[in-house]
Amino acid sequence: MTVSLARAHGTPCPTAVLDARTLPASEPELLARLTELRSALADHGAADVLKNALVQPSRHPLFDLDYRFVQSMPDRLDSFDLRGSCGHSILAAVEAAARTGMIQPLVAGCRVRVNVLNNGDNVVCEAEETSDGGTRFTAHFLCSPPRPVDELLITGEPVTGIRFDGRTVPVSLVSMGNPYLFVNAAELGVRTVEELFAEDPALFDRMTRLRLAVCRAQGWDTSGAFPKVAALLPDGPGALAVRAISVPSWHPTVALTGATCLAAGAAVEGTIPHLLSGAADQPENGMLALRTPGATVRASARTTGGPHDRRLAWISVAEKQVDYRGHFLPAPTSQELSWLPQTA
Repeated sequence: MTVSLARAHGTPCPTAVLDARTLPASEPELLARLTELRSALADHGAADVLKNALVQPSRHPLFDLDYRFVQSMPDRLDSFDLRGSCGHSILAAVEAAARTGMIQPLVAGCRVRVNVLNNGDNVVCEAEETSDGGTRFTAHFLCSPPRPVDELLITGEPVTGIRFDGRTVPVSLVSMGNPYLFVNAAELGVRTVEELFAEDPALFDRMTRLRLAVCRAQGWDTSGAFPKVAALLPDGPGALAVRAISVPSWHPTVALTGATCLAAGAAVEGTIPHLLSGAADQPENGMLALRTPGATVRASARTTGGPHDRRLAWISVAEKQVDYRGHFLPAPTSQELSWLPQTA
């Protein structure tokens, strides 16, 4: 089993990138191997690595890489969620694949086409700038053919009422890259950006419980990582302040799929991202600025068609830096795997 570590800036943890060709095909055997990996990483002070990217050269003629994401859950070493994706881990996988010779070395302007096996996403990772330590990317999430924007709404409605703490809270349930629930932070008692970005355990608890309420209302598994949740406030024309939860804590910025999903949601009339960002008053296909505690992320959605036949063609998120952390060689012993880092 070949493992590399790479980390996108503004993410909760590095991604363990594995050559899928060296892994079992059956899910039980695969998860057993990933459990061994988690134990070994924990033994070497890397228990915070909760993202796994399984990657190999694509068998599909239109793609360079096949990618599968596995989220490690923090409750147990053998607990995983295979249902969703991770955009930052896609970029980490591309970086590691290029560094280890799976694909061509990255140069400015080159594009790597990734087939996301978890959900069928088509992601093009464009290298903006390369260096010895990493690469800055623009990620393009493509819809081919362009997708009716109403299909992005999980419930078919821009806003869904969820019973929560004795009242009905409006949320938008949107799926692009990953499923997300978006809520106006004012519904959770937050009025200012400063309050939204504060280290507030009560807000974290309310957002977590709201996510569980949505899962129960929709009949979804409450123990997994999806859907993700983000609380929003308006932050000027074409801009949102965003506070998101990752696994198992606050996200330092916002997930790449979260930025993608927000840009998609803002393109759908009547959703909470659309209303709070003032998208109705902004130029069509304009940039959406997402201010987070750690950075401002900019995403743009390209749509086609008229008001009653709007379709999403692609979403782009620029200036995503990924650092390559190094390659690890497993050395089997009688009981477990020990890990020797080649590079820091």
